Amino acid sequence: MKKRLSMIVLALIVLAACNGNDGEGEGASFDPIVVSGKNWTEQYILSQLLAIYIEETTDYEVDLRDGLGEVAILTPALDNGEIDLYVEYTGTGLEAVLEEKAEEGESSESILNRVREGYEEEYDATWLEPLGFENNYTLAYTVDADFEAQTYSEIAAISSSLSFGAPHSFYERSGDGYDAFVEAYGFEFVAAESFDPNVMYQALLQGAVDIIPAFTTDGRIEREDLRTTEDDLGFFPRYDAAIVIRREVLSNYPGLEEALNGLAGQITEEEMQAMNAKVDLDGEDYEPVAREYLLSKGLIGE
Repeated sequence: MKKRLSMIVLALIVLAACNGNDGEGEGASFDPIVVSGKNWTEQYILSQLLAIYIEETTDYEVDLRDGLGEVAILTPALDNGEIDLYVEYTGTGLEAVLEEKAEEGESSESILNRVREGYEEEYDATWLEPLGFENNYTLAYTVDADFEAQTYSEIAAISSSLSFGAPHSFYERSGDGYDAFVEAYGFEFVAAESFDPNVMYQALLQGAVDIIPAFTTDGRIEREDLRTTEDDLGFFPRYDAAIVIRREVLSNYPGLEEALNGLAGQITEEEMQAMNAKVDLDGEDYEPVAREYLLSKGLIGE
């Protein structure tokens, strides 16, 4: 009897091992994939988009932890295995995380290769193929402002009479943040205010500040008829959006990399701007906006 019980216990142990998160064999079980992102509109939409896409196109489940925070929070969370993947921007990865400087006019491909190599070495994470759009900065002002400018240099020339407002994280970033930005152009703003990214636009429209570093994919630029300017000194690098993911996850979840790369090149700047506008200006929720987009592109089924 004891021998028989021992054999049963042994069989159960073997069965449990076979069903563990080893990515092998039919019926193998997997922990949910932890999808995260930053705490502003575009990132909430992209987090939902990734979560829906993974669950609709693979057999894996998702643990969605959107709005976790900015890059200073997400990078260590990725490194520690607290999250598995999120959408980052190549210029941010290069300058704010790896603390390397982009060369003037450096191509998207070159920056992607550099961040991919750097993240694999430093964080055992990698970058998948870009999603298709870039989200860069543009200094923006309202249509009824008492000045006109086409370039950042023109803004710099009159900056001593202008107030500036930006997201909290912009002041904290090295490489492509406020201090380096001011030094590069010689800005002398009369004041520099810090806002939540979504509040920043309201501050501009209500006259609390004169200039903001607007995101080029933000729907409020077109809807609110904001005036934008050119980074004529090429201070900012390319900010191509791409999925950053732990390499261990790619190894342990068969077919995941291939599935996720199905999103490569699928989102244009105009399409991202339209999704952002649906949330920020039309009051729609993140999840249905993301789902509707995936359905419209035929990336998931009805």
